[in-house]
Amino acid sequence: MPLLPMGDVDEARSRGFDRTTARRAWSLTRPWRGRLTAFVALIVLAAVVSAVPPLLIAWIIDEAIPAADRGLLVTLFAGMLLVGVIVAAVSMIERWLASSIGEELILDLRTRLYRHVHTLPIAFFTRTQTGSLITRLNNDVIGAQRALTGTLGGVVDNLISVTVTLAVMFALEWRVTLVAVALLPLFVVPARIVGRRLQALAREGMGLNAEMNSVMTERFHVAGALLVKLFGNVDREVAGFHDRAERVAAIGVRQALTGRALFAALGFVGTLATGLVYLVGGLIVIDSPEIEVGTVVALGLYVTQLYGPLAQLSNARVDLMTALVSFERVFEVLDLPRAIEDRDGARELVEPRGHVRFEDVWFRYPAGSGLASLEGPRAEHGDDASAWILSGIDLDVPAGSMVALVGRSGAGKSTLSSLVPRLYDVTSGAVRIDGHDVRDLTLTSVAEAVGIVSQDAHLFHDTIRANLRYARPSATDEELVAAARAARIHDVVAALPDGYDTVVGERGYRLSGGEKQRVSIARVLLKDPAIVILDEATAHLDTESERLVQAALAETLRGRTSLVIAHRLSTVVDADVIVVLDAGRIVEQGTHTELLRAGGVYAELARTQFGGGEATAADRR
Repeated sequence: MPLLPMGDVDEARSRGFDRTTARRAWSLTRPWRGRLTAFVALIVLAAVVSAVPPLLIAWIIDEAIPAADRGLLVTLFAGMLLVGVIVAAVSMIERWLASSIGEELILDLRTRLYRHVHTLPIAFFTRTQTGSLITRLNNDVIGAQRALTGTLGGVVDNLISVTVTLAVMFALEWRVTLVAVALLPLFVVPARIVGRRLQALAREGMGLNAEMNSVMTERFHVAGALLVKLFGNVDREVAGFHDRAERVAAIGVRQALTGRALFAALGFVGTLATGLVYLVGGLIVIDSPEIEVGTVVALGLYVTQLYGPLAQLSNARVDLMTALVSFERVFEVLDLPRAIEDRDGARELVEPRGHVRFEDVWFRYPAGSGLASLEGPRAEHGDDASAWILSGIDLDVPAGSMVALVGRSGAGKSTLSSLVPRLYDVTSGAVRIDGHDVRDLTLTSVAEAVGIVSQDAHLFHDTIRANLRYARPSATDEELVAAARAARIHDVVAALPDGYDTVVGERGYRLSGGEKQRVSIARVLLKDPAIVILDEATAHLDTESERLVQAALAETLRGRTSLVIAHRLSTVVDADVIVVLDAGRIVEQGTHTELLRAGGVYAELARTQFGGGEATAADRR
């Protein structure tokens, strides 16, 4: 995440308390309102009980000691012990309530964010820095929890403590109390000067931490680490990371010094107030017997109890505004629109046959697919929709047929295939499965009907068994082995020391490219979809791996509708229909032989790949 722009810093300094964010944050506490009420009640009890010890000390000085009353002295001592026990017990219960509410809030927010992110369109993930997104699920969620149980709890605690303490002080001696209260404005001035700066520093610090986390996430990924080793330089890489970490450290120092300057000023005012209480109280004792020494001592103790909470309360507004920054960042993600979701009354796709039809399909990438603050320091933040990627596509794919999509890079092949499982929705026109517009079907049933084998087979950092069962958790071991055999990967897995319990490593890097591809094919077979999309499934494999994968794919496609995207035309010569795309339009379609004879774009691609002799040989197949 980028350094916070100066315009945003200025806006953070000048804006007022965001009541909308505060109300929305408060609404999240609905499940725990009962415990919050108990939490506040215990704060009140602790504040009242904590006001008792100075009174007991005053009685010891004014009553028990002058009267040499040992019984009263022991009673007052026992009273002080009892107060200590009550305060300790109450604080333990308070802590349990605060932690249980806080941790459950974290759980709820993280789950909401995790679920919501998985409902966002794939365009969101193509634009978002993973590290910045993870920061939202970790640091900002924890910050939001602290805002509720820490900041808000502290404000309530301090407010009640100040109220109770002032009430007792006025009851003891109103003149001395007025002296203490007269200094209260001095607490407001430093808070207003420094408070808004602390808020801006907090937001800037969050941004710098997110940027540093993004760098670590990218570099610690297997592919990122490999890129550093092959093209980078460790010293240069460390220097770049050090620069980012140094900015994080610098902002931390600025936050610490700014906060310390504020509380140092408030601490001085508190010391001044305590001294004035003893001075004025002492003068009253000397000049008249209206109050006793013990009362002055008690007032001095109350001042120390008063100005601590007052120092924090004077900055309460700023604390709350700073804490709400975390809620704002969480809500930014939660408020991202879910462009693709079930319509009201969406129906299940039952027993799909696999008949796919594209009807006058137009598509361009929609505007507003991402969040600027998650896209990195050099991201383009324009919200305009893209140019047309697909234009007027009409294509019928009968159930059980194999249709190949070919064309130059950027022709729209992968985009067209991604409309079938609703990774994107058409801008205009319709994509139908078995006669149903996919937008009228539930996302879950469409996902179950479509299986994809992509160019980059992604495996989770888990066992081979878990990666296979991700397609169908209820699959038996026998079904899992059968799928692996059909994908020509069982013998490889069985030869591993841990067999199907072998952990494949992040993104499956412990397996070769061909082995990963065959595991992904086994996963699709276990899913048993009616429609299979092959997106450059053999593009980067060696000859032997490609032979094994092709054999596995033949098993996968048997009896299923298939859309095959390939640059290697040799892999699609046997397709029922070959569709040639150019600049988002269908320019040719037919069999391999028909398209070669037509002498158009396909024939040109074939000549480029095969050469004249090989193209003729392929034509005779």
